[in-house]
Amino acid sequence: TGEFYTYEIPTDQITSQIETINPSEVLIQKRDKEKLTEIVHKVNRELRVTKLDDWIFNFDYGKELLLMQFKTVNLKGFGIEHLNSGIIAAGAILNYLQETQKANLTHINHITLYNPSDYMTLDFATKRNLEIIFSMQGGGREGSLIEIMDKTVTPMGARLLKKWISAPLRKLEPIVKRLESIEELLKNKSLRKNLLNELNEISDLERLISRVCTGRANPREVVAIKTSLRKIPSIKEFLKAAGIKTLQQVGEELNPIEKLIDKIQAALIDSPPLSISDGGIIRSGFSAELDELRDISLHGKDWIANLQKSEREKTGISSLKVSFNKVFGYYIDISNTHKDKVPANYIRKQTLVNSERYITPELKDYEDKILNAEEKIFELEVELFNEVRLFVAAEAEAIQHNAKLIAMLDCFISLAECAEEYKYVKPELSEDDKIEITEGRHPVVERILPPGEKFTPNNCHLDGDENQVIILTGPNMAGKSVYLRQIGLIVLLAQIGSFVPAKQAKIGLVDRIFTRVGASDNITTGESTFLVEMQEAANILNNASSKSLILLDEIGRGTSTFDGISIAWAITEYLHEHPDLKAKTLFATHYHELNEMSEIFPRIRNYKVEVREYGDKVIFLHKVNPGSADHSYGIQVAQMAGLPQFVINRAKEVLQNLESKELTPYEERKEKLSRMKAGNENQISLFESASGGHDDKLRGEIDQIEIEKLTPIEALIKLNELKKRVKDNT
Repeated sequence: TGEFYTYEIPTDQITSQIETINPSEVLIQKRDKEKLTEIVHKVNRELRVTKLDDWIFNFDYGKELLLMQFKTVNLKGFGIEHLNSGIIAAGAILNYLQETQKANLTHINHITLYNPSDYMTLDFATKRNLEIIFSMQGGGREGSLIEIMDKTVTPMGARLLKKWISAPLRKLEPIVKRLESIEELLKNKSLRKNLLNELNEISDLERLISRVCTGRANPREVVAIKTSLRKIPSIKEFLKAAGIKTLQQVGEELNPIEKLIDKIQAALIDSPPLSISDGGIIRSGFSAELDELRDISLHGKDWIANLQKSEREKTGISSLKVSFNKVFGYYIDISNTHKDKVPANYIRKQTLVNSERYITPELKDYEDKILNAEEKIFELEVELFNEVRLFVAAEAEAIQHNAKLIAMLDCFISLAECAEEYKYVKPELSEDDKIEITEGRHPVVERILPPGEKFTPNNCHLDGDENQVIILTGPNMAGKSVYLRQIGLIVLLAQIGSFVPAKQAKIGLVDRIFTRVGASDNITTGESTFLVEMQEAANILNNASSKSLILLDEIGRGTSTFDGISIAWAITEYLHEHPDLKAKTLFATHYHELNEMSEIFPRIRNYKVEVREYGDKVIFLHKVNPGSADHSYGIQVAQMAGLPQFVINRAKEVLQNLESKELTPYEERKEKLSRMKAGNENQISLFESASGGHDDKLRGEIDQIEIEKLTPIEALIKLNELKKRVKDNT
């Protein structure tokens, strides 16, 4: 598309930027191939890595290539003069393109300084968990955010919207401008409709001009550029009526490039064949030479007949013939009886018994044209088409700018269409650290519900002062994960400048959205579910800031209960207590023990997903309210999943015994255990009375524990230690 960016980052940020940019190919220096390949493949083992010779990664060489490409004496105008590594990298890319494309790269006519701080960082895990571009089921677009939000009608608009969604903005001003444009198009339906009618006729200008500049464009593609440019005057006229400056400015900057339209219109027919070799692509009247060759090719026999007639009249020889053979080509045949009438400009070519054969300069000239007309027509059409192509290529920068503006306009209209159809509202964005969402909805889930079902909206209030961490409890299937993703997607949509699915939304800008949602093994690298979970959690704790939004779902469930609770508690405590962090956090968990943290830490709040019980059945209300869930309702969910009734009944018995603090599924413990495990009747439950079963030393040690001075984590660790000692002594 001709877009070219460069910037510099520390080595430890390479993986996060690869995740954000999602490139198709990465170029690396051979000298560091092992180290860099390992870094790249940590993100994506399928990503293509190309190794280039070390000499290519040279500052002077890279700068020379850039200066030659952009025809400038320095790089100050591009704002990259100070980038040493950035210039080296950009030069390596140019070298690679020149070697592999073997074509003119005139469509790459500028380079832009990319600033990562302008965009929200979304790592691979977050993009996957929020299903921004691809859904987790099937891996395609269906069920993803982009599928719901993409109502663009141009290819470049679709690409730009994907970029917007993959890299939301962090600066308030450009977000506000996008929101204003969408609001104007939402209110002015006739303007939106008129613009859509024009955009529907516009081809992929970015790709077309790239093909023109690299010499790969066919005649039909060049005509498509003309057809697209012809839509610009009406778009400019429509945008004059827009009520805001941003849209008016788009109209002012659009350039129909009339001279280019006129050139293509004069040179090429309206519906040329796909391939230039099919011929007939140049319009009649564009080239006098081509018109003559076509006339000769089409009317050659008529010309010969007319020549014969005129020569008979000139010479008075009624038997004069213009004939043809493969040896002499065209010639004039005159019988011997009329030799005395032969004009002086006739050139004798052959003498026969009864006649002589002559040629004339005019006849030979035309013979050359007739015999080579088709070949010359093809050569001339190719030459003329290349002239037109070069003329178009000279306007590459203007065409690229038009494409950029049209893509942006297409995105505005697409998001306005979504706002109208889905009943979204305009969010209020600010630099503070508050997220207040009233009756928010999941943008994807609400669109794919079965007919008759209605999505249950929910509120959310997060800030750094009183509501920094929300502990969300509730059973499986109640909607905890949907709620977490919903908040993340609403924030993301707000920061791309879109309206959002809510009754009201006030969003303090965030720099990153972190997610730890779901369970997944990384089998190819031998990493277990729990290890992957901990790696993602470590990434969050090491990289989050006070401006980040963290979404955690079931941290710690991949290990034992005590380990899981301990880790979940410690992570939550770290997020709350770290002096430089205070990241806004939503934590969905089955560990009801974590609800106790709200009594200890001032910025932790408990919320639950409401359910209703009817006998043995449970109804999920999907409503999030303040409070703590009393039960996990796992058995009810298992029953809904279709487990055999025997299993359900037995599970209820076991649960009853466990809840009565008998850490065995049997009612008559000693009797049952003795049958299962002879001679092991003295095994003691952690919660069983210690009288008579513990020695005085252990009892004294327990008496000396100052519980009020222990942190929850220390208490759990001490409890686990005592449990182990009890088991060891029995």
